[in-house]
Amino acid sequence: MDADRGVGVGVAVEVAVATKVYAGGTDALQATSLTLEAGRTTALVGPSGCGKSTLLRMIAGLEAPTAGRVTLDGEAPEVLQRRGELAVAFQDPSLLPWRSVAQNIELALDLARLPRNDDRVAELIALVGLDGFATATPAELSGGMRQRAAIARALVTAPRLLLLDEPFGAVDELTRHELARELPALWEGGGTTTLLVTHSVAEAVRLADRVIVLSPRPGRVIADIPITLTRPRGAESAEAAALERTVRDALEAGRAGTAAGQNAG
Repeated sequence: MDADRGVGVGVAVEVAVATKVYAGGTDALQATSLTLEAGRTTALVGPSGCGKSTLLRMIAGLEAPTAGRVTLDGEAPEVLQRRGELAVAFQDPSLLPWRSVAQNIELALDLARLPRNDDRVAELIALVGLDGFATATPAELSGGMRQRAAIARALVTAPRLLLLDEPFGAVDELTRHELARELPALWEGGGTTTLLVTHSVAEAVRLADRVIVLSPRPGRVIADIPITLTRPRGAESAEAAALERTVRDALEAGRAGTAAGQNAG
């Protein structure tokens, strides 16, 4: 990758009083202000429908806020998109069925208008544990293997900002734990700014430097919890369990507060 693209230097994300109201009046996200520090991993947790994915999609430039703004190092998300410095991995791997694993990964370079890099593709295939499957099509892969290929595709452009929307949510619990243990090292050491949306409190604590808790819809930030566990993270510990309890307590407080407000209304 070109040195002037700032590879290895994460981007700072600024969400300034952003709201999202969908057609029909669904209020998905209340005025939300949030700063994501460059080079750090942040997890978003909250109940279903609270606006986690909406916030991620606004940061990705896939949706525009109804009010407020989102900037990445002071620029619009679309600017980083055009430079190939922003990558998104969703719960559905969305691999093209007629392309091989290697060709699906190369697609990200094509879309970012970056030169083909066979060595980088081969390196990532090995790093995500797909050695020997470069020429396989998605139909020949298990669900976990397809998700590994999708993560490799997201990383091949060496993005400064990586957005992960339930990336391990479509696989069984054992595979999910395996992916969450093995793959984060690929982006943690490169200075990439990472935002992870997850329903799993344990996953958020295991992977993130910071956990942001959103209230039930319309979403708003109700807790900002630093994760002080040392890396690399492996076996469960009393400290991890305590942090998980802190996150769960914040989620419960958010639910209780919303219910009390509705009853009062």
